[in-house]
Amino acid sequence: MQKKRAVITAVDHYVPDKVLSNFDLEKIVDTTDEWIRTRTGIRERRILEHGATSDMAAEAARRVLANRGLTANDIDVIIVATVTPDMFFPSTSCLVQDKIGAKNAWGFDLSGACSGFLYALITGAQFIESGMHTRVLVIGADKMSTITDYADRNNCILFGDAAAAVLLEPSENMSEGILDSILRSDGSGGKYLYMKGGGSLNPPTHETVDKGWHYLYQDGKSVFKVAVIGMADVSAEIMKRNNLTGKDIDWLVPHQANLRIIDATAERMELDKSRVMINIDKYGNTTAATVPLCLSEWWKAGKLKKGQTIVLATFGAGYTWGSALVKWSAEDAKV
Repeated sequence: MQKKRAVITAVDHYVPDKVLSNFDLEKIVDTTDEWIRTRTGIRERRILEHGATSDMAAEAARRVLANRGLTANDIDVIIVATVTPDMFFPSTSCLVQDKIGAKNAWGFDLSGACSGFLYALITGAQFIESGMHTRVLVIGADKMSTITDYADRNNCILFGDAAAAVLLEPSENMSEGILDSILRSDGSGGKYLYMKGGGSLNPPTHETVDKGWHYLYQDGKSVFKVAVIGMADVSAEIMKRNNLTGKDIDWLVPHQANLRIIDATAERMELDKSRVMINIDKYGNTTAATVPLCLSEWWKAGKLKKGQTIVLATFGAGYTWGSALVKWSAEDAKV
């Protein structure tokens, strides 16, 4: 059987209309625009006022299909990476499948926090490369505003809502598509970034609600220290094992958690900042949506072009982290 490579053939995204700026947050908690910008690089983020994660994910999916000239019935698998599912079950992927009318598709959710999209992308690629399926829709979507405590000045400034998606298809050209990946996890980091309530350990009660256990908790300093090292190390590692230098990389596509983490990763890769995708200033941290959101924006702007070499890099709760080496294969956008 002819070997196949999983390639990204289409990308798109959805962000809500409502903007929550740093100046808006100044009215809610004890913070300032300058304090937020200098420490995180964030100026504003988007908030979904009505609807759920599946609504954003479904819209991103519809746009990807339109870009590729396909119908929902052409999709074999839907993988939704999210930590804010509409509900525990049915899965968000099933809700998306119904909303877009993908009657021939099966699907599942994947929980990898801020590394969720990367985990889902590499998982989806296995279906393509094994020959089991020919069209896999991979979606990163999170409505972080639903698990953010807007009385917590350290964390409420960070997160926003968004969804973005890519379509994976097979190619016989082994020099394009998803060329390599490194995925890691370390459960000992779980105590530094988590949501304590809602699961089987602490099911919902008046007490868990009163204690704020249904909001995310983050020890920012501890997470920052590990994320700076982890995301930079794994990006450098994937370059080294593929005999690449910073000169060979057209774009670094980093998870958008903190501008200082992004800068440290680019520096480790010896990559000029002009070749780093950064939109954290507009959207904040949208968790599983950050990486595909960058891909979509740069593709739509005509800056991400067919044949370019890109490195995806993430770090998130779990801890989870990883990198992927990709030769971009979607046709250039009509700008």
